[in-house]
Amino acid sequence: MKRSLRAHRKKIPARALFLGFDGGGTKTECCLLDAEGRVLGKAKAGPANPLRVGWAITRKSLRTAARGALRSARAKPQHVRGVCAGLAGAGRPSIARRAALLLQREFRNASVRATSDLEIALAAVAQKGPAVVIVAGTGSAAHGRGAKGATARAGGLGPRLGDEGSAFDIGRQALTAVLSAKSGRGPSTTLLEKKMGSRRLHKWAELVQSGAELPDAVFPKVFPLVVEAAEAGDSVAQKILATAAAALAELATTVIRNLKLARAEFPLGLAGGVFAASASITAEVKSRLRKIAPRARIGLLRTSPAEAAAHLARRAFRASG
Repeated sequence: MKRSLRAHRKKIPARALFLGFDGGGTKTECCLLDAEGRVLGKAKAGPANPLRVGWAITRKSLRTAARGALRSARAKPQHVRGVCAGLAGAGRPSIARRAALLLQREFRNASVRATSDLEIALAAVAQKGPAVVIVAGTGSAAHGRGAKGATARAGGLGPRLGDEGSAFDIGRQALTAVLSAKSGRGPSTTLLEKKMGSRRLHKWAELVQSGAELPDAVFPKVFPLVVEAAEAGDSVAQKILATAAAALAELATTVIRNLKLARAEFPLGLAGGVFAASASITAEVKSRLRKIAPRARIGLLRTSPAEAAAHLARRAFRASG
């Protein structure tokens, strides 16, 4: 009797869980689903863009976020059967392959897929059919899928060549405006009186070198101060945000035109911290895009990209079985 009971226990399948990651230049989000698609846990960690922070930090962020999500469900890495990670920079096949190998070492019982953060953001908008997403966080890009499955993207070129409308770009413009105002070359702005940590922005002349060496650690952190100043009526901050909105709308316009969606009805999602923090940018982008694609259903994402990635992992596992 004891022998048959042990044999029966061995046949009981292990707990099947699925992890989704959304890794960017500022933070990483992780979502854990069970076999029925229910959310069991979520967690956040540091950045996971290997092109901007390197592989050591990327691995640490992914591991920390995963452990946090698993801990909330009292689960272990061996319970994970599927992983999908959308990482900034993983649109490059070599980066995606290396990220997949890294995750496979962490989750040895799982099937692993690494892809770009744009793909999982688009999946959060719609799993199939025409759809467009604008992602505006540390970086910026637009990605879309046409009626026949063709895809197109615009932006996502990184801080040296693009990222217009991103938190990085807004912070960079704000710092330039502050230094110009302090020297008398530009209009006065209340940004001079804002603080980042213990420093007022008019003391940032001392941090120019640090900003040049570690821009990701400086520029995105200024973005919330620009929003705050703009909401208080500062014209310089308002102009910076208006410029960002125009740039983000232009990214989406390029994708919409390339996919011939201007007259179509489709969902258009707004994803990332820039939209979440700035109502003025969100409103201006919506206004501009309604003129380009009047039938588009424009709004903030209802499902997080990390959760969409976890659902992709779950579906892939079920399809393989």
